[in-house]
Amino acid sequence: MRQFRITNTLSHEKELFVPVNPGHVGMYVCGPTVYGDAHLGHARPGVTYDVLYKLLRHLGYKVRYVRNITDVGHLEHDADEGEDKIAKKARLEQLEPMEVVQSYTLRYHEAMRLLNVAPPSIEPRASGHIVEQIEAVKTILEAGYAYESNGSVYFDVQKYNSDHRYGVLSGRNLDDTLEGTRSLDGQSDKRAPFDFALWKKAEPEHIMHWPSPWGEGFPGWHLECSVMGEKYLGREFDIHGGGMDLMFPHHECEIAQNVASRGTQGVHYWVHNNMITINGQKMGKSLGNFITLFDLYRKYSPMTIRFFILQAHYRSPLDFSDEALTAAEKGLKRLMQAARDLYAMTGRKAPELPYGELSEAVAPEVCGADSAEVKAVWEAVYEALCDDINTPIAIAHLSEAVRIINTAKEGKLALGDADKAALVQLFDDVVFGVLGLQDEQGGGSGRSSEIISGLMDMVLEERAAAKAAKDWPRSDAIRDALKTLGITVKDGRDGAEWTIE
Repeated sequence: MRQFRITNTLSHEKELFVPVNPGHVGMYVCGPTVYGDAHLGHARPGVTYDVLYKLLRHLGYKVRYVRNITDVGHLEHDADEGEDKIAKKARLEQLEPMEVVQSYTLRYHEAMRLLNVAPPSIEPRASGHIVEQIEAVKTILEAGYAYESNGSVYFDVQKYNSDHRYGVLSGRNLDDTLEGTRSLDGQSDKRAPFDFALWKKAEPEHIMHWPSPWGEGFPGWHLECSVMGEKYLGREFDIHGGGMDLMFPHHECEIAQNVASRGTQGVHYWVHNNMITINGQKMGKSLGNFITLFDLYRKYSPMTIRFFILQAHYRSPLDFSDEALTAAEKGLKRLMQAARDLYAMTGRKAPELPYGELSEAVAPEVCGADSAEVKAVWEAVYEALCDDINTPIAIAHLSEAVRIINTAKEGKLALGDADKAALVQLFDDVVFGVLGLQDEQGGGSGRSSEIISGLMDMVLEERAAAKAAKDWPRSDAIRDALKTLGITVKDGRDGAEWTIE
């Protein structure tokens, strides 16, 4: 099995990945709070952890991937004040909260499906684990790291920090946290401003609430991930992922809860993707600068957006612009055209993978190519992916594969059968598998693609017959009609080829 290294936020270093249980990986990723449509900022963690999931499977691991749905407890200001985001949406739209949850969960799933993001192994909801969350609160209270106040229960950060370290993930100390926290106004139930809610008392107007030993209420936002991570992956598991904006306070609070309730941090590798920005500012609903994925799909294909995300390292910021997406669109077209040409050379088609899936082939240790050029590309692509999921470097090396394929197509390079087979396997397993790209132009997989390809074959045969009869007006008319539909026809030595512009 190939070695894999990943940056652990906990150590701030790139570490060799060694799973808790050999051959098995437990991975938990923070999913969306479903009170609105998914936007481009949601696409980045969706694609990032999809590639990680698929890469680990391709490397030979059996992966249990858990991604939660937050449907209760996430308050407006990401802290312990304001209205529940979902309850507020339900009130404004005069719906039941679970109607809001169901509607936007289904739309999130559809947005991810179009991006070819695989569904997780398990997708638990916070509201489905109230009993477990209440039990966790009891355990933390019994351990002395929480206190009840007027029907709510808060985590005692100062007490915890006296025995452990609060800030181990983010690098903050308690003084820094205090400086960045507004002072109490005399009406708060907290003892200190940096304490956070494990259970919140429900006011009479609060729609979503459950009975508990402390009265009617609802769980704090941070608690669900600690509870569901342990329930489905165990007291110790391998990877916890999420956006960099969740590092503090959400993931910091998770660690504190884990230590307080079960005596261990629980997670071995913390992984954080950076943000998508617009003019250098984080994209988000609360800032009002977000672009929903469904709006974006009207202008750019889902695969263009996926390719745009993959062109930057997951830990680097990625700034949105039309220019960047247009460039990604062109790069994706070049890669997909090379794939079509490669498969044509071998008389086969791109792999027809079910939604979100990848080929079951485990990454080979040795490349079967004959030429040094193809071997170098193969090794460089895998080296990049196994070095902290470096997709931009992997794509750069795939560009070299594109050059080799184009040179062979032009008759300037003779590719042997072993080289062709190695390149086909690289495209099968990496381009269409791990990277999760799809050919949207009609040369790829799926029944609709077969129909389009068949129709184009018929049209080009008609044009070829017109040319053979020297009926140039008819030949030109067919070419021009296709051009108005956005289909470019190029005549070559071996016949006509077509691309969708």
